[in-house]
Amino acid sequence: MRHQVTDQWDEEMWLQAEPVYEEAFPEHGRKNRGIIVKMFERGLCALHVWYIQAAPVAMALTGMDSKENLLVIDYIAVSRRERGKGLGLACLEDLKRWAKSRNCRGIVIEAEADPSEENAKRIAFWKKAGYTATDYVHTYIWVPETYKAMYVSLDANSPIKPDDNGINVFKSILRYHEKAYRNKK
Repeated sequence: MRHQVTDQWDEEMWLQAEPVYEEAFPEHGRKNRGIIVKMFERGLCALHVWYIQAAPVAMALTGMDSKENLLVIDYIAVSRRERGKGLGLACLEDLKRWAKSRNCRGIVIEAEADPSEENAKRIAFWKKAGYTATDYVHTYIWVPETYKAMYVSLDANSPIKPDDNGINVFKSILRYHEKAYRNKK
């Protein structure tokens, strides 16, 4: 599987990733194209696409919380037809290597916290990949789901250290989203 990354808007690469993105995330749960383009224009994100031969099979949109030096996984998805083959774990290993090459201390992601079978499976996947869940559950005002942060440390000399409930880890995600939705350059 080949991993390609860009931190510049690449129309062709986005058009390859977009079907995987739209298949995995409902419209209310994804950023629209205009917001994503602006994020690239402002240097806030990177697009990762994984290919088997020439076919895109997975994608991720990531950004940085420069205050804590953490990579934030905004979205990650494997094509429905390729799920269950270990590709998701392989993609996360690629993201770890990529983040380490940029001297990131760790990686954070928000996982849906509502108790459901589907969310439990997602959290089990992240735990299998080495991520730890925080206790803090965040409620956004614009989406009905609640979320918790999950993280993996990449630097033994400067590991991610959650406070009592992990709100400090979730703040990395909030800082990233705030920049993404801000209209200023």
